[in-house]
Amino acid sequence: MKKLFMISILSLLMAASVFSVSKKKYGKEITVKEATKISEIIANPEKYDGKRVMVKGPIVDVCKERGCWIKIGSDKEFESIRFKVDDGVIVFPLGIKGMTTAAEGIISVKKYSVEELIKSGEEHAKKEGTKFDASTVKEPKIVLQIKGEGALVDGK
Repeated sequence: MKKLFMISILSLLMAASVFSVSKKKYGKEITVKEATKISEIIANPEKYDGKRVMVKGPIVDVCKERGCWIKIGSDKEFESIRFKVDDGVIVFPLGIKGMTTAAEGIISVKKYSVEELIKSGEEHAKKEGTKFDASTVKEPKIVLQIKGEGALVDGK
């Protein structure tokens, strides 16, 4: 009887481990077969602007307001890229932070002038009720993101 009980428990544990590594699909199917390194995109933004890519990496942050973006960690330390979807099209739950993803979309490269950055910083500070020091903005900035279409998230 004890042996049957132990076999039953082990069977349940093995089944639970199989189901715990399932992938959850968000949005469209992924069609790009080969992953592009996030570090390569960051190093050569103009080369990838407007191109469809699939990237893989850990989810290091999730939009807390609408679940409309995730930040995917690079293959290089301290690098990441934002994977942004249209509000309401895909809603990423906060609980996926720390999991890994394969995500597909179109690279967007936007260059902001010093004037645009100052204006944006002032607007953000006003909205948040904080102070903004315009003298901290010294040079233009390039912002990269992926206009997200679909993602597979490992459910661990």
